[in-house]
Amino acid sequence: MEPTDVNRRMFDEAHRRRAAGAPLPPIVRRTLRDLEGKSVLHLRCGSGEGSAELAGQGATVTAVDVDEAALDAARERWPSILWIPADPQSLPANLRRARFDLVYSPEGVVAGLTDVDAWAAGIAASVRRRGELLVYDDHPVSLCVDGLLRWHRDYFDDGILRLGRLVSALARAGFRVEALEEYPLDAAGRRSDRRIPGTFLLYATRS
Repeated sequence: MEPTDVNRRMFDEAHRRRAAGAPLPPIVRRTLRDLEGKSVLHLRCGSGEGSAELAGQGATVTAVDVDEAALDAARERWPSILWIPADPQSLPANLRRARFDLVYSPEGVVAGLTDVDAWAAGIAASVRRRGELLVYDDHPVSLCVDGLLRWHRDYFDDGILRLGRLVSALARAGFRVEALEEYPLDAAGRRSDRRIPGTFLLYATRS
């Protein structure tokens, strides 16, 4: 999938919101439950609030983001977390060692993907066998409408990463999708128009 101006704008806006601070969404908190003793890889951690919450639940957290300035600030606040500059589509070799129990991919990642297969393969290489993947992100349909529910993009445009493509990429990488839920909420947990899915949550395990 090639990047487009719309993709870039959506990604930049999502990344701006994360840099301003992004704790874990309530749905994610309820889904994760007990993380005591688990090793967690947090993709696109932004300014680190979500990573700190994961660590607060007992996890050993490795957090990655492309914004090195945000990582420097997060490193000062939470020195016990390992902060690594990296793109989720090209994780470095030291993360691709099948040592994580869980990979968490939060809001803003999907809209910025230009190579979903590379993203899925990198996660598959980083998580151990029977390890878990949790994705909570903006629903691709919600990115096709504006605030007045007027369609400004075609969901079947090649520039849109549809859920089917995402699931297929994960299956090719060796994941088994256990659950896929859609919500009329945006990623901040606010209710949007119930006719349009706002976010989705995907849970998968590595075979």
